[in-house]
Amino acid sequence: MPKPVFLATDIVLYLLLGAIALYTWHALHTPTLRRTWRTVARDPSAMSAAVVLSVFVLIAILDSVHFRTLLPPAPGAPIGAPRDYSPRTLSLVDVLLQGRRESVERTYSVPLGTHQYSKESLFVDGKTVRDFPRLRFGGAHLKDPEREWAGDVALRSILGLGGGVLVAALLWVLLAALRTHRTESSVRASLRAIRDRATEMPWRAMLQTGSVLAILFGWIAALWPYYHVFGTDQIGNDVLFQAIKSVRTAIVIGSIATLATLPFAIVFGILAGYYKGLVDDAIQYLYTVLSSIPSVLLIAAFVLMIQVFVDKNPQLFETGLERADIRLFLLSVILGVTGWATLARLLRAETLKLTELEFVQAARAFGVSDLGIMRRHILPNVLHVVLIVTVLDFSGLVLLEAVLSYVGVGVDPTTNSFGTMINSARTELSRDPVVWWNLLAAFFVMVALVLSLQLFASAVREAFDPRTRAFRVHRTRTARSDFA
Repeated sequence: MPKPVFLATDIVLYLLLGAIALYTWHALHTPTLRRTWRTVARDPSAMSAAVVLSVFVLIAILDSVHFRTLLPPAPGAPIGAPRDYSPRTLSLVDVLLQGRRESVERTYSVPLGTHQYSKESLFVDGKTVRDFPRLRFGGAHLKDPEREWAGDVALRSILGLGGGVLVAALLWVLLAALRTHRTESSVRASLRAIRDRATEMPWRAMLQTGSVLAILFGWIAALWPYYHVFGTDQIGNDVLFQAIKSVRTAIVIGSIATLATLPFAIVFGILAGYYKGLVDDAIQYLYTVLSSIPSVLLIAAFVLMIQVFVDKNPQLFETGLERADIRLFLLSVILGVTGWATLARLLRAETLKLTELEFVQAARAFGVSDLGIMRRHILPNVLHVVLIVTVLDFSGLVLLEAVLSYVGVGVDPTTNSFGTMINSARTELSRDPVVWWNLLAAFFVMVALVLSLQLFASAVREAFDPRTRAFRVHRTRTARSDFA
């Protein structure tokens, strides 16, 4: 029986998922929130982005279920003797992709390659020659790669793409069949309504995005067991596997840093805007000084202090993964603690406006305490600002991790992340011949994550921002009057 391992970042992600579930339940039972989120759900680009985000979140969840396996019995040990656990901590992603995790080559290989990217001295027919050696795993099933490679890749690509198209068609039919229970129509009529966009939800855009993902995953699934789809890095690790493992790191940093930002920004922003005067001056001085310090230097100083603590206390960590995870957790907290100034400024400005409105003045006249006013009247009316800024800043934190790892003050070098992949690609681009696929894989996966976050955040901003919502209603009414 494997031994479950709960890392610090795992616990935070579990709590965050629980908080999201509670908020979803609350939004479903609150008419105003339900209407606002329904506006987001009607945005085709936002829901297409949500489909992509759901894939990344699923990967992060599977990669956050950690455990340690039992070691085989020691030679000569009696039956029933206690067995030790492996010092290596695995996740469900490691188990599901075990073949790609263990198919380590000697060094670089190009995407879908069968030979090593650099020449080595080989002993052939009693002579030493310089040639490109065969890979141990990539294309190992081919007897004559020069003649069989093109046909094999083409055949497997066709099978994979065909399987993806079949899965995509099943998605369309399945959704149409599920809609028939609500609309009391036939499957064909439901498919026609989805195709013609005659539905409340943008099912067509979501299904198109899901179809593209199904076709892409089908192609990868057909080739990955036999080739390195995105090649290998300097020490022979599969690049696509590293990119998938980097997804959890990006989501962990964005989530924990956002959670660490909220207490400071909400408390200081509301206090500064509500009390004004000396309190406002002190808080403004605090976040002005914090904003004046270069963020990279401030974060680097904290990271180096963490590294000294970790190096001097190795007894606190059972495995290397726990040691790397605590650095990832503390780095995320540091990013949040040093990045609350912008949100605090926005909340201060919003609170200054709210304190002058009639309902706040009436609450003061009725003798409501300052804490009660801030809790009942100020905080609920600034939550839209909090939601908008945190969703928009999430993608910025993902990019910031890449920058920090690039300059050497990011996550632990043993932790898979987009920053470490880009950092290793820095020297690869200067070699001859150029190794381009490591950077390209990190670039495409990171852009897909950040772009989907930005599209979803844009829809959330338009739905929750009162000024944008008022402009949208005015524009709709104007268009209707012009049409009439």
